[in-house]
Amino acid sequence: MEVTLAHHGVLFLDEFPEFSRETLELLRQPLEDEQVTISRINATITYPAKFMLVAAMNPCPCGYYGDPFHECSCSPNRISKYLSRLSGPILDRIDIQVEAVPVKFTDFEGKGSTDSATIKKRVEAARLVQLERYKDEKIYSNSQLTPMLIKKYCKLGKTEKLLLKTAFENLKLSARAYNKILKVSRTIADLEASKDIKESHIAEALRYRNIDKYYHNLKF
Repeated sequence: MEVTLAHHGVLFLDEFPEFSRETLELLRQPLEDEQVTISRINATITYPAKFMLVAAMNPCPCGYYGDPFHECSCSPNRISKYLSRLSGPILDRIDIQVEAVPVKFTDFEGKGSTDSATIKKRVEAARLVQLERYKDEKIYSNSQLTPMLIKKYCKLGKTEKLLLKTAFENLKLSARAYNKILKVSRTIADLEASKDIKESHIAEALRYRNIDKYYHNLKF
């Protein structure tokens, strides 16, 4: 029921792989269809479930796999079993996947990142651009683009196509991941007030598929 309670809100799942694989697989329908169907003996009821999924996870059970400052105590088999709870179809449905690297003391002494007020202005400007762009399409944002609309509004130049083609083949991406990368690229371009999707936007969107690359390169 949590997925329908999160309708038009955020569903945050901490320690993502600690949920059973069966439970995680049940997220596939609401993430795809924006509704959830519950079947009981006497009735089948469909509830709205349009929500933003935010999930957090460790790279392994002890949390230190790949950490340059701590030694991981997990066996390869234990790490593999832990990560196997996340299926490809579930990862495909997550638009942005990023790794949080350990913080060093010097990070606190450097120049601060862009302040919240500036970021807010960029986001508001990008939202206005999208509202204007899709005013005749009955949608409001890049996340709602259908495959047909992606072809219309996410056109790429020659170098952008080549970069995405190379990534698609090397990372063995699915059609769903391909479409999500294009939508994220369109959003990055909007945040930079760019009419066209450039190579740098594609490259940044690809960096947000960290788990795809992580699983593809994982070897013991």
